[in-house]
Order: sequence, then structure tokens, then C-alpha cells
Amino acid sequence: MKRWGLLVLIVLCLIPQSVWAAESVEQVAKSTDYLWIIISAILVIFMQPGFALLEAGSTRMKNAGHVAGKTILAFGLCSLVFWAVGFGVTFGEGNAFAGLSGFLLNGINEVGGVPVELFFLFQLAFAGVSLAVAFGGFAERAKLSVYLIFSILFIALIYPVIGHWIWGGGWLAEHGKQDFAGSTVVHLTGATAAFIATMMLKPRLGKFNANGKPNLIPGHNQVYTVLGVFVLWVGWFGFNAGSTLTVGTGLFSHVAITTQLATAAAAVFALLASWIYSGKADITSMLNGTLAGLVAITASCAFVEIWAAVLIGAIAGVLTYFTAIYLERKGIDDPIYAASVHGVAGVWGTLANGFFASPRLVETVGVGREGLIYGGGFHQLGVQAIGVLACFVYVAVATYIVIASLKATIGIRVSEEEEILGLDISEHGVYGYPEHLQESFLDPFHVPSSQLKNSV
Repeated sequence: MKRWGLLVLIVLCLIPQSVWAAESVEQVAKSTDYLWIIISAILVIFMQPGFALLEAGSTRMKNAGHVAGKTILAFGLCSLVFWAVGFGVTFGEGNAFAGLSGFLLNGINEVGGVPVELFFLFQLAFAGVSLAVAFGGFAERAKLSVYLIFSILFIALIYPVIGHWIWGGGWLAEHGKQDFAGSTVVHLTGATAAFIATMMLKPRLGKFNANGKPNLIPGHNQVYTVLGVFVLWVGWFGFNAGSTLTVGTGLFSHVAITTQLATAAAAVFALLASWIYSGKADITSMLNGTLAGLVAITASCAFVEIWAAVLIGAIAGVLTYFTAIYLERKGIDDPIYAASVHGVAGVWGTLANGFFASPRLVETVGVGREGLIYGGGFHQLGVQAIGVLACFVYVAVATYIVIASLKATIGIRVSEEEEILGLDISEHGVYGYPEHLQESFLDPFHVPSSQLKNSV
């Protein structure tokens, strides 16, 4: 009896330890996933300084402080509005069009097994990127007040509706639209808003001659632009690979490699396109191509095989180069090339799933069907095309209403005098590069620069 009693005691002691061990493994796995999500969120948030460098470097010195500084304003407003309204519209319970609950994060404990606070931070980073893309079309001529009001309305009423349609259980999600990390939700949405803003603001002074021929208005610092693109490239791994929301399946590694190789192909082929077409290996075209590759692979990074990712990136790089030339010849002044880099590439990347979505990866992700080349027919391509068209129309109409309303009330563009002086001084009262542009900064005793040169 003593032996049996001892055996029962040992078993009773071991059972709780076994349960504890199983719970411990599960908790470690969950904690690892949470850590991965917050690291990814930080990477995507760090794309904001990438946009600041890219946009400031691509515009003129007299607007550098304004262009970089509004990045902080925009992301600050985005954070507050997405917390108050946007997140609920995107992921709250509602109908096929929009979420109608979860405002101020109330009533939602988790999304997809992820605590709501963590998931909110991750999704906030995406909303901030879309807004940054949209503001590319405002560069060097829009009033600061327009940035402020448009930020609020874009994050409350435009971006989250598209997010709900595709990621929040809306009508496109029900049809199986594949947009893993946001070629449509983030980039096409932002690019469409930028395109409408560009059209309504009209070209910058001096961009086109009387006969419509475009003049080159180069950015003031190409090194900034290169650094900005590299920051965005690194941050994009949080964008795409982070969207797996887990490291347990290993899918994040596939997403990372498709992202890398598509981007590499886009950079190389965009440079080659410019070299062959113009006779010069244009650095700006290569940088635009790099970003186009990142945008294009964002929808398909988890759905396509590696070889297809390389092809998608290469086509995106070439498409962006020639569409940028075409749009400029049509009289559209897009200083950051948002329409071609984020719009055209976003459309191509979204449609690419309809051709190249692999059966094994579609099964892994669990969204939509395989693409045309795998025998899936035109079904997925049709879903992707409908999604692109619907999103473009909604964002274009909503953006037009917002900007037209602002134009009729407060006005949307600075005066010619303010544009000539530069938005740094006209909107903020100080130049981003004061020692280069203000006479008084050349010499503390206010000696005219001509005398300084004569005395050297």
C-alpha cells in the first residue's frame, strides 16, 4: 500500500508540471509573436524618417524644413485620429462598408488573437505610411492648414474604409481579395489621394512652359533621397514580413526573401530602362524603381513563389519609369512621383496575384484562390481588378470632395509670392538652411556677401 501511495503522490506531482510545461511553451510562442509584431511596428514607424529624407531631398532647399517637418505633424494627427475613429472604422463590427464600433479602442479586446493595443500600434504604422504617400501630391505648394484638415479626414473617413473592405471583414474580404500587406489598402489609397491633390493644386510655378513642355525642377539633395529610400527598404521588412503576425509558421522568411528580391530586380531594371531609353543611367529613376518594387510585392509577397517575385519587381521598375515620363508629358506635376511609384506599381502588384498566386501559398495564407498560370482561371484576377477599381473610385471621389470643399472655403494653395519665397519662410518663419539662404546668416556683423568675397 505504501508503494501505491508513493506512486499516486509522484503522479499527482508530475501532472501539474506537465500542464505547466505545455502552458509555458504556448506562452513563450505567444510572447515571441508579440515581440515580432512590436518590432515590425517600430520598423514601419521608422519609415516616417525615410519619407522625410526622401521628400525633403526630392524638393527644393527653400521647402526642405516644411516638407520634413510636416511628417511629424501628419503622423501625430494620424495617431490621434486613428485611435479615436480610424481603427474602429477599419476593424470594428459593422457592415460590409465600414466598421461602426471600437472607437477609442473601446469594446475590442483582441484582433486575430493579438491584444488590441498591440494590433492598433501595428496598424497605425500602416495608416501613417498611406498618409505620407498621399501628401507627396501636395508638396511645395499646399497650405499647412490643408495638411492638417486633410490628415484628419483621410484617416477618419478615407483610408479606414478601404482597410475595412479588405482587412476588416468587408465586402472585398468576403470575395477573397488578396492584399497581404497593402499594395491596395496603403499604397493605391495614398497614391490616388496624391493624384487628385496634384490635379487640383495644379503644377508648381515654372514647371511647364507656355507650350506645355516640362522643365526639370531637381531636388536639392540626392544623397538624402538615397538614404530615404534605404530607410524605407529596411522598414518594409516590418511592413511585409511583419504582416504574418507570427514567426511560428516560418512564412515570414518567405515573405522577407520575396520582398528583397522583387525590390532588387525593380531597382536594377528601372536603371536599365532609363539607361537604354535616355542614354543616361538616371539615379532618380532607379530610386523610384526601388520603391515601386517594394510597393508591387507588398500585395503578393506571401502568395507568390520567389521566381514570380523577381518578375513582379522587374516589371514594376520598368512600368514606373515610363509612366512617370508619360504623366509628366500630360502636364501632371507630381514632385514625389506618388502616382507612378505607389499608384501604378500598387495596381500592378495587386493584379499580379491574379496571375501568380501559388496554390500552396494560398492554402497557407487562407485567402482567395490560385492564379491564372496555376489553372485557377480568371476568378482571382477578376477579384483583384474589381478591388482596384472600387478602391480607386472611392478614394478619388472622397478626396475630390474634401479638397474641393477646402478650396471653396480656406483655399488650398499658397500665394505665388509665398511659393517663390518658399514654404519654410512663408509658413514657418525660418528657412531649413538659413545659412545658405539668408544674408544675415552669412556674417554675424551683417557684412554684405559681396564684400566678404572681395576680402577673401
